[in-house]
Amino acid sequence: MRDVIVVGGGPVGILLACLLAERGVDVEVLERRTEPSMLARAIGIHPPSMRVLGQAGVAEQVLARAVRIEAGSVQSGGRTLGRLSFARMTGRFPFVVALPQHETEAVLRARFEQLRPDGLRSGVGVGMLHDRGHHVDVIAEPGVGTAVDASDEHDGDTGLEIVGSARYVVVADGARGQLRDAVGIASRPLGGGETYLMADYPDTGEHGSEAVLFFERGGVVESFPLPNGRRRWVAMTPALMPDASIDELTALVLGRTGVLLPASDAQPSSFSVRQRLAATMVQGRVLLAGDAAHEISPIGGQGMNLGWLDAVALAPALTHALAQPIEARVTLAGYDRRRRRSARMAARQAGFNMAMGRPARGLRLRLRNVVVRVLATPPLNSLLTRAFTMRWL
Repeated sequence: MRDVIVVGGGPVGILLACLLAERGVDVEVLERRTEPSMLARAIGIHPPSMRVLGQAGVAEQVLARAVRIEAGSVQSGGRTLGRLSFARMTGRFPFVVALPQHETEAVLRARFEQLRPDGLRSGVGVGMLHDRGHHVDVIAEPGVGTAVDASDEHDGDTGLEIVGSARYVVVADGARGQLRDAVGIASRPLGGGETYLMADYPDTGEHGSEAVLFFERGGVVESFPLPNGRRRWVAMTPALMPDASIDELTALVLGRTGVLLPASDAQPSSFSVRQRLAATMVQGRVLLAGDAAHEISPIGGQGMNLGWLDAVALAPALTHALAQPIEARVTLAGYDRRRRRSARMAARQAGFNMAMGRPARGLRLRLRNVVVRVLATPPLNSLLTRAFTMRWL
């Protein structure tokens, strides 16, 4: 029996596994996918997360692959409303790091392989968790070609395969995962959401290493530099556009900003933002981390970074709970309380960001531009920089 099983081999689950393995915890990760997703996903890594990656021993590898964003600007109607400089921040990482999620995952997986060879089992679909009081049985998802070990048993209640057992199980299967609901943990919405379309293009060099936000009449357009001469463009859309072509995104950006993007062979990703928070992140010996616990806007990597901060809080809490079972309930309750409070704060910030990016005309547009100009001037700009880089979480 393992100490901990993490369900979900994305960036949050793998980072948590690395932090636990470094503490000597017997940890295994179960991942449904057999190949990493290459879709355009999270790219932004904020300073608090870089410190976490340092604890996991991968900060330098990430920096070697990434680009550093040391400044950002806000534009509207061809004019610059304000600029933020991250270079004035204190600490080892006075910048935001940009790296595609699949590359970040590759670095973390290589590190976990060093710490615990064969600790990641791919192709394992998990359908249910049974908390037995002293341990949790992990039950295979029916109808999925799950990779099972010769030692796996069958669950007496369902007759399905038990693919693992552990003293604690952490659910990190993402916002669209089913395990949170399957084990009976409710969630509630935290405000409304929006829809977006994004893709990566060749970088023309016009904006250098700056992140640029275009607050335009038709809705926000965001642009972030990437490694290898690429730049990500994200546009708010009036509805979900799952079948949109790269030409449609190019036309949308041109129509709003006047920026003609170079040709790209990328396939755009369409996504919707929901704001939700689980009623609890701890239920018996089952714990939640990352988007499974709290779903907020992923723009700028906010969701991934918030999940990593869950991981850095959960790793010592779990280690203590394993070593001192009599104190486990209080220790894990503290994790639940602190991380749900941070999630509520992050959701409020994300809600403000989305509201600022919505289509605006006339007086509302002028008022929004005034607000942006005020926020971008001292001393408020230092507070805005702190919020943008998630230093308060």
